[in-house]
This record gives sequence, structure tokens and C-alpha cells, in this order.
Amino acid sequence: MALAFALLCEADPLPGDWVFLSGGTDGRDGPTDAAGGVVDAGTLGRTRQAGLDPAGELAENNSNVALGAAEDLLVTGPTGTNVADLQVLLLSGEPAD
Repeated sequence: MALAFALLCEADPLPGDWVFLSGGTDGRDGPTDAAGGVVDAGTLGRTRQAGLDPAGELAENNSNVALGAAEDLLVTGPTGTNVADLQVLLLSGEPAD
């Protein structure tokens, strides 16, 4: 979800700065060590700089690889809880200089 959100924001930019978190409260997202991802407007650029195509990785269900390359994986370790998945979007009113 985090990588898809970053791609949507690239196609239709949000005003100001933003950060989006999508993660599982149990500390795992599927068969990986990551709980999810925390993306911002620079995520896709960092992914591309690592030689990856973010849209292609998403289409192949490889968001863990793409977010790992961008250093945007959320890794918490097991939390001992499993309440639900959590999504948080933080927006600033104006872009940073």
C-alpha cells in the first residue's frame, strides 16, 4: 500500500510535504521481516537511484525490495499484538524550502 501511495502521489502530487505509513501492528507484513513501509515524496527517486522501477516492482509484488532499496521499510520486530493494519498520512501546509 505504501509503494502504491507513493506512485499515486507522483502522478497527482499532494500540496506540501507528506509522509505516509502503512504497517501491521504485529510487526510483520506477510512473509517478510518488515511491518510495512514509510514513504515520502523522495521514495520513488531513491528506488530509481538504486536501479529499480517502482511501478514494475509493485506489479510483481516486490514492494519489499523497492522500499528496502529506498531505505523506507518499517522494521519493528514482533510486537506481540495483532490489532490491525494501520495507515497514517501526515501533511504539511506548505512545501519545505
